[in-house]
Amino acid sequence: MEEYIVKGGKKLRLGYTTGSCAAAAAKAAAYMLLTGRRLERVELTTPKGIRLTLPVREVRMGEEAVSCAIEKDGGDDPDVTTGTLIFVEVSRQKSPGVSIDGGAGVGRVTKPGLDQPVGAAAINSVPRKMIRENAEEILRLTGETGGLSVVVSVPGGEALAKKTFNPRLGIVGGISIIGTTGIVEPMSEAALVETIRVELRQRRESGAEYVLLTPGNYGSDFVRDGLGLDPAEAVQTSNFIGDAVEMCREMDFRGALLVGHVGKLVKVAGGMLNTHSKYGDCRMEILAAHAAAAGLRAKRVEEILNCAACDDALRVLREENLYEATLARLTERVGFHLRAKAGESMEMEAILFSKVYGELGRTAGAGALRRKIVP
Repeated sequence: MEEYIVKGGKKLRLGYTTGSCAAAAAKAAAYMLLTGRRLERVELTTPKGIRLTLPVREVRMGEEAVSCAIEKDGGDDPDVTTGTLIFVEVSRQKSPGVSIDGGAGVGRVTKPGLDQPVGAAAINSVPRKMIRENAEEILRLTGETGGLSVVVSVPGGEALAKKTFNPRLGIVGGISIIGTTGIVEPMSEAALVETIRVELRQRRESGAEYVLLTPGNYGSDFVRDGLGLDPAEAVQTSNFIGDAVEMCREMDFRGALLVGHVGKLVKVAGGMLNTHSKYGDCRMEILAAHAAAAGLRAKRVEEILNCAACDDALRVLREENLYEATLARLTERVGFHLRAKAGESMEMEAILFSKVYGELGRTAGAGALRRKIVP
């Protein structure tokens, strides 16, 4: 890719996701299977609206199936999958539509609470939609009446997965095929922190005394759907929650309200104010500790420790009638660590939510602070 973004005064090249690679390879393989004509390059429009033209690699053509690969390019983002070939084999099937599965090097989900159900290939929802839509485009183009079977594989994927959190999440046997926009935006830490600083400074200089913070897109969605506010009101902090709070204090904001998904804020409850996974993944340990303190029996504490996602741990708490008690403890500790960072000169409150269960908890002054931000 030759597209760039500028963060913190630095020009950073964009990349494209494993999901885009799989969708592009599926489109190319389907075209070659149904037309018999070889492709050297394939075009793909990503969910972000950026159009890619990608070289098609490792083509193997047969009467019953065609296989090809697209090389992953993470741009200037430090990504362990950059340079990896994402293969797709497409074959005809009698039933209409497009079936999608994972082959060698693509992980399998073994624990509930993730994007895909237990037993499914770790090909997330947006990449599945991209694969399906691009394969269906070729079916329409060629007038084919049957369907297509699509199998994604990643040679070396099992070894690559050991460098990710997949094994801990209960995804075994390979990497995940992921991406919500189809595009990888470089995550230079210095550039990201400077971007947050610039946005906060702009808010402050425009007269804002209170500010709404959220780590990312999940939080922006909840700001809109759960709080009834314009997501544009929120400053996205990414993983740099502590840095953002410190900046708010330095810029003399009178208050900041952090709205975040439990998967992020549970780390804050443990004192982790940079929530990037490279610094650790203590979500289940923190949840289990608060659940145990609230009275959860040992066997179910162990079950939480083995959960892959927070929503699954919340299910355990609901089953044991300790949901509210545990979340109250957790929310209090989130507030404790945020206020310690904010100091006494600034109001600091938080709202926790889950995509499955909605709002989970809010610190004591969160409602009043929210009204100060947007009356």
